[in-house]
Amino acid sequence: MKKRKFWNWVRDSDTGERTLVLNGTIAEDSWFGDEVTPGIFRDELMRCDGNITVWINSPGGDVFAAAQIYNMLMDYKGDVTVRIDGLAASAATMIAMAGGTVEMSPVGMFMIHNPSTAVIGNTKEMRAAIQMLDEVKDSIINAYELKTGLPRQQLSDLMDAESWMNAKKAVELGFADKILFAGADEEKQSEGVEAMLFSRRAVTNSLIDKIKAQSQQFIKAAEPDSRVSADALRSRLNLIVH
Repeated sequence: MKKRKFWNWVRDSDTGERTLVLNGTIAEDSWFGDEVTPGIFRDELMRCDGNITVWINSPGGDVFAAAQIYNMLMDYKGDVTVRIDGLAASAATMIAMAGGTVEMSPVGMFMIHNPSTAVIGNTKEMRAAIQMLDEVKDSIINAYELKTGLPRQQLSDLMDAESWMNAKKAVELGFADKILFAGADEEKQSEGVEAMLFSRRAVTNSLIDKIKAQSQQFIKAAEPDSRVSADALRSRLNLIVH
């Protein structure tokens, strides 16, 4: 059965520069154990020389496919410019890190999170899967660290939280280098625009804190008021003294 390609090459007839379009899920049919599909991609990449532009609009997919594409682009002799269109999420962000220059659409989104898998088996197999996921996470952090220069612990925390960021935040953290279509004047005007980072963990924790606070208020409201006024206590004290 022929695998569906998630990439497409476009060549500019005037300049001869090539554009690689990565659109949709990366390798719906896993590259794991597949020697043919990565070979086809490499042959197409190396068929011509010169600079290339990579457009990414992908929710992610096979982390091993993304890793191979990342390595191929990093090893490519020409300049690689990555442009994030609507979304670069999950495994797609690894490929984005291969760009010598990463440009992001002002309406695009960038999302990183921990790798996941599905496992069936006994406790030994489950522990092996956990260890494998930890190693995969470390390998992904290697690419993020090389591009952004951020501390590994900070990158790990961002992945733990499933972090979504707009173009300005991606540039601020070093995942992207510039915002597409923004000239010098426009970039200056956008200095007051807030860089947005959405964390699923932060939202969950905020919700839990609000629920706790409301519960505590309810408990306090339900407790009987056993306080006695000072005037009443003085009156009782006077009765005892007399």
